[in-house]
Amino acid sequence: MRILMFGDVVGEAGCDCFCRYAPKLKGDYRADVIVVNGENSAKGNGITPLSAEMLFSGGADVITTGNHCFRRKCESLFARDRILRPANYPEGAPGTGVIELDLGAHSLAVINLMGTAFMDALDNPFAVIDRILSGLQCRCILVDFHAEATSEKRAMGWYLAGKVSALIGTHTHVQTADEEILDGKTGYLTDVGMVGGARSVLGVRPELAIEKQRFKLPVQFEEAAAPCNLNAVFLEIESKSGICNKIERIFMRDSTNYSRTY
Repeated sequence: MRILMFGDVVGEAGCDCFCRYAPKLKGDYRADVIVVNGENSAKGNGITPLSAEMLFSGGADVITTGNHCFRRKCESLFARDRILRPANYPEGAPGTGVIELDLGAHSLAVINLMGTAFMDALDNPFAVIDRILSGLQCRCILVDFHAEATSEKRAMGWYLAGKVSALIGTHTHVQTADEEILDGKTGYLTDVGMVGGARSVLGVRPELAIEKQRFKLPVQFEEAAAPCNLNAVFLEIESKSGICNKIERIFMRDSTNYSRTY
């Protein structure tokens, strides 16, 4: 099984960039599944029906989210089983954090989980993932771990080494250069990065982020415009065993493609 996972899509420019490049990358990598984090895909962050439809139209099979999942008061979105929110939200929160995809020749479980270090005080992600894994039949398992602290992501990676096919971090919007296969089975990357404006601070117009940090006053953030960076990761997983055989980071710009040429 071949999987493409895209980092946090930021605003309209990020959605447009994803829609332009994801289909080409899917063909290039012969991907079976596309997973994308869409929690910042709406204008002003969060996710809305419009931004979700843009991601699905670009080829997303599953949309994961994170701490901004309910920011836009669109809880009904999470009635769709292919739009996930972190599984460690309290019981009774809209939606689910797990989906098992039947792809004919392949099956894949996607789990959306959120860290708690420097984040919202949700349920313990280590306890939650144990409960989820105990109920899964699928051998191929991809975890989007939406977390701030690199130490928490590394700890979760080693905790799940040999238990899942891949754990990919999201949230920080900066792609890390530490891709590896833990214990010969589990693909790991601390953070896949983002899809959003290249001239930005984490997808936000730089002058606004600078003003906020210089003067410590309230600032209304706005997403940066194109040209964009596109960050993703490619995973190749054995369908029968769930073992990850290959992990490859993808870093593209609208003007320069560092992985492949279009």
